[in-house]
Amino acid sequence: MRTLILGATSAIAAEAAVIYAGRGDRLHLVGRNRDKLLAVAERCAGVGATTQLADFAQLDGCAAVVDAAFATLGGVDTVLLAPGDLGDQLASERSFDEAERILRINLLSVVALLIPLANRLEAAGKGRIGVITSVAGDRGRPRNYTYGAAKGALNVYLQGLRTRLYGSGVTVTTLKVGPVDTPMTRDHGKHALFGRADRVARSIVEAIDRGEAEACIPSVWRAIMPIVRSTPERLFQLFPFLSGR
Repeated sequence: MRTLILGATSAIAAEAAVIYAGRGDRLHLVGRNRDKLLAVAERCAGVGATTQLADFAQLDGCAAVVDAAFATLGGVDTVLLAPGDLGDQLASERSFDEAERILRINLLSVVALLIPLANRLEAAGKGRIGVITSVAGDRGRPRNYTYGAAKGALNVYLQGLRTRLYGSGVTVTTLKVGPVDTPMTRDHGKHALFGRADRVARSIVEAIDRGEAEACIPSVWRAIMPIVRSTPERLFQLFPFLSGR
């Protein structure tokens, strides 16, 4: 199997790469930090993973990134898209530059990658696409609503893409991940619902393999999120643990 991981230097994507390497997949890893990218490739040394430097925030270059990855692997069977950055919520409320940066990384760059990916896999008549989004996209909360808005819009985009590709041989899996103990959340207070990167990665790989439409990861969020989504806004605003910063 030929597996492409975009945003391979994130903690979760790196663990997924190790899992894919462990089962013998040919890997192509793409990220913007050379040292981190090489470190992930070293963990996957048994399959001789190839690497590619790219900054997905440069939207005009995303199609070329996909072209280069397909050329390197000679085609792709599975794609995991993991670009993401929580950003600075408070800064995004005062500066459009920060708001635009959060939207660009978490939504626009992913769409810019998905368009050529979906077209190539659709033409091939097979393939799996997994996209890491977030449970934050299911409800606007003061602590992260700019990030959540990007992820919520991405969830809708993936719904449409999944239906468009239905019957084409290409599956699209939306991976709604809850908070995970990674460098991205190092400044967040941890609680029992925080996942571990290695376990989350395992669940992600399994969901993509099964061709699930949507997966909440860890699975406990499958029970929590319907309550969060359906709570009336006025009631939601009264509870600091839901509506607080």
